[in-house]
Amino acid sequence: MYKRLFISTLIVLFFGSVSLLASGEQSSVDSIKTEVVEEFTIAKDDPIVAMLDSLALLTVFRNIEKRKENVENLSNFPPGFVPEYSDSVYNERFKELNAYSTIEFVYNPYVKTFINLYANRRRDLTERVMGLGQLYYPLFEEQLDKYNLPLELKYLAVIESALNPVARSRVGATGLWQFMYGTGKMYGLQVNTMVDDRSDIYKSTIAACEHFVDLYKIYNDWNLVLCAYNAGPGNVNRAIRRAGGVRDFWAIRHFLPRETQNYVPAFMAVTYVMENAHAHNLYPNPPIYSHFDVDTLKVTQQLSLRTVSEFLDIPLDHLNYLNPTFRQNIIPYNARNPYYLRLPRDYTGLFIANADTIYNHRTPQQIRQEEMAGQMAETTIHVVRSGEVLGSIARQHGTSVSEIQRLNNIRGTLIRPGQRLVVRAPARPVTQLASNTNTHVVRSGETLGVIASRYRITVRDIQHWNNISGTTIHPGQNLVVRRPKGMEQATASEPETDTTVKEELKYIYYTVQQGDTLYDIAEKFEHISLEELKEINDLSADSGLNPGQKIKITVETLEN
Repeated sequence: MYKRLFISTLIVLFFGSVSLLASGEQSSVDSIKTEVVEEFTIAKDDPIVAMLDSLALLTVFRNIEKRKENVENLSNFPPGFVPEYSDSVYNERFKELNAYSTIEFVYNPYVKTFINLYANRRRDLTERVMGLGQLYYPLFEEQLDKYNLPLELKYLAVIESALNPVARSRVGATGLWQFMYGTGKMYGLQVNTMVDDRSDIYKSTIAACEHFVDLYKIYNDWNLVLCAYNAGPGNVNRAIRRAGGVRDFWAIRHFLPRETQNYVPAFMAVTYVMENAHAHNLYPNPPIYSHFDVDTLKVTQQLSLRTVSEFLDIPLDHLNYLNPTFRQNIIPYNARNPYYLRLPRDYTGLFIANADTIYNHRTPQQIRQEEMAGQMAETTIHVVRSGEVLGSIARQHGTSVSEIQRLNNIRGTLIRPGQRLVVRAPARPVTQLASNTNTHVVRSGETLGVIASRYRITVRDIQHWNNISGTTIHPGQNLVVRRPKGMEQATASEPETDTTVKEELKYIYYTVQQGDTLYDIAEKFEHISLEELKEINDLSADSGLNPGQKIKITVETLEN
């Protein structure tokens, strides 16, 4: 409702302030389009150039020399040759552009300057843009066609972001289509701490198409639509009024913001260069992943991109390039509004086959974060009283001066009354675990419940001894465990310990998780068969399992 009211208001304001062109004025406009400009240079801080230069930092492109050896040289130019053409040749090529487009393309010195930028000064970066286009243009064209829009509008994203999916302008515009926060919200793009839909390739492209449709309803002229996309309808309407009501970009150009003055010429130049790339000896430098190399998977739980990177051995910056929507390297889970992971197609099978492990896996960094969270849970705030020093406060709380200094980022020993200090009591001394303490190395398929049953202790004991706040563990992790009294005599050597456990404990119990089957459980433990599981638990092949149900696992089998 808000968007429709906004567009309707703009239409009324526009037509209420714009007068009709006289025939004499039209000839003046035509002369402006082809006027001779003695000297026109692009400012060093031009945002269009800045976006193009940002591609130099992307690390997702193939080996350039190998790529150049394999491309088909359509114009038979020698490698590295930069062709130059006369104005008459450019004029003929622009006539060809206009013959197949509803957008009016004009060749003049402004446009020529940007042709020089893309075809000469930034050739390598232009070839990167061409490579990225192989990934994004198919999606752009599909949506533009759906909304019955000129397909050449796909090149506007080159001006906006240079097709850099992680692009962000100095004023906060974000994504391939560079939506500002307010405009993005108006077209349904969600922005929060975890997710920025302005960087979502699909959602932002749909929003851009809807925005094009709305702007064309106001101006009925594609070059003015481009101006309004960049500067906003308010600036365009003011420029039209100052130009005496003339509705033509070239007539109002000098009344527009400086950035917008270059915006349409740059778009015309990019469209020309992309459509005539081979004539300038330009060939795509494709990214590692093309449009058909990428697959999309629905996320069924919260997922860490760092974990995916570690488990599948894909560089994290490659995952960020494919999934720029997620601001904290975390894909949240929302049943009503699902999110998707974009992966190289070659890795989707590996991800699907190991989805449970990947979803539940924790990286060393995540483990440290959980440990820190567990430590902070034991902290308290001490308000310094008159006469107190760090030494007395440390003794009072059973900690050390250095620990207080570390927790509070204090370098010296000077404190003042009323100051609030974070203090933390030390963990239970290791001497409490003494001779009945052992280290258990987690094996594949083990849970805290399985380990607790094996040692006749509780999950909470293991969590406390190892400063673990949750129940997730990973293979290879070392856990401190303390055997109960009666088992302490078996601590002289590891073989004796194993023998004692075997004699005193014939079975341990596995707690069934949601979705578990007998086959799944048999797979979790080495050297145990499905038939053995059914036999010792008196179950048949058709027996259903319920979450929380206890399943016997023989200790002998577990420890072989």
